[in-house]
Amino acid sequence: MSTETVSELRIGEVAKLVGTTTRTIRYYEEIGLLTGGGDREAGRHRLYADADVERLREALRLKALLGVSLDELKELLEVEDARGALRDEWHHGNPDRDRRREILDQALGHIERQLDLLAHRRAEIAKLERELEERRRSLRARLAEHG
Repeated sequence: MSTETVSELRIGEVAKLVGTTTRTIRYYEEIGLLTGGGDREAGRHRLYADADVERLREALRLKALLGVSLDELKELLEVEDARGALRDEWHHGNPDRDRRREILDQALGHIERQLDLLAHRRAEIAKLERELEERRRSLRARLAEHG
């Protein structure tokens, strides 16, 4: 994955840069996964900043890695956004001791939501693997009968 600096790219350039289609980018915007490119005058091109490109990269990475639904992907990205806001408040908001504890508690809750989703995905993959192994055993047994 490239981390080169980009700014104000058109949708086709972003699609090429991250390895997707303009249709995917438009759809992700439509369902609320991406916000970039939306603020434009009629007839003007969508323009995307570095943050938009990185969010799209992360969305595509999570989708491919976890095989999550778009709703689950949206939830994961919302959690990432919430954690980012907490991180910014922690580092730049000068929170007092009580608020720091609240921030840590909230961040922990967000991480636990993400871990729950991963555990669910892992369980689904393990179930599929068991089913496939059983089918393989069954087919090998039939082959042995006919061999």
